[in-house]
Amino acid sequence: MSVVVNHAKRQLREGKLAIGLGLRQARTVDSAQMLKTCGFDWAFIDCEHNSMDVDTAAQIAAASLAVGITPIARVPSHEHYHATRLLDNGAQGVVVPHVDSADEARRIASFCRFPPAGHRSMGGGLQQIGFAPMPVADAARAVNEETLVVLMIESPQGVEHCDAIAAVPGVDALLIGTNDLCFEMGIPGQFHDARVVDAYKRVIGACRKHGKFAGMGGLYTAEMFERFVGMGVQLVLAGSDFSLLMQAGAARAKLVRGYEAG
Repeated sequence: MSVVVNHAKRQLREGKLAIGLGLRQARTVDSAQMLKTCGFDWAFIDCEHNSMDVDTAAQIAAASLAVGITPIARVPSHEHYHATRLLDNGAQGVVVPHVDSADEARRIASFCRFPPAGHRSMGGGLQQIGFAPMPVADAARAVNEETLVVLMIESPQGVEHCDAIAAVPGVDALLIGTNDLCFEMGIPGQFHDARVVDAYKRVIGACRKHGKFAGMGGLYTAEMFERFVGMGVQLVLAGSDFSLLMQAGAARAKLVRGYEAG
């Protein structure tokens, strides 16, 4: 059986960090090899906040599978076809934004997994098994096992219901979208606020209670990584190609400008 192992999920199960980079500017398949060489575990293919189409996301996902980078697509909404089109075309996981209740979590988990675990439709020709011919029931079971379903907690309602959300079968991880959470709390950009720390404590606690993994996004300083990884976060969105390009670009321009004559 030629099942492509979900590297990020394996890292999480072994108690290690699974480190991802957001792809907002990237449009070429060689980004997968770049992530691998840099030492990342997964690609956060962002289809919520950029203009990337499904075909481009699928190409990057396919290239990621080939080099051992786990392709995970953030979909734009809770509509089932946003997730299943990416899962049917190479993604090994999805990140679903703005999940506020257990009912929403159950619906999402259901359409991301094949029966009997859920109600995902079988389209055939699955990249996650290398297109290997095998009994369809075996293929469904293998792909279910290697699929990572990540739900984003981005509101006070999501934090309030995080225990019930984490308890839903088929959900693997809860990832706090810290920017949106702060906006929804009325404290935009105030990442040091005690309410942010409390939200992380509650979500991490719910994940531990139900055998799920806690994740973080929107916080990219050494101080924040140290704090929340130390609290138990494992699924880490470490930044984006956009932010790294801006930082490196500004530093390079400043370097060269420093040699300008008088």
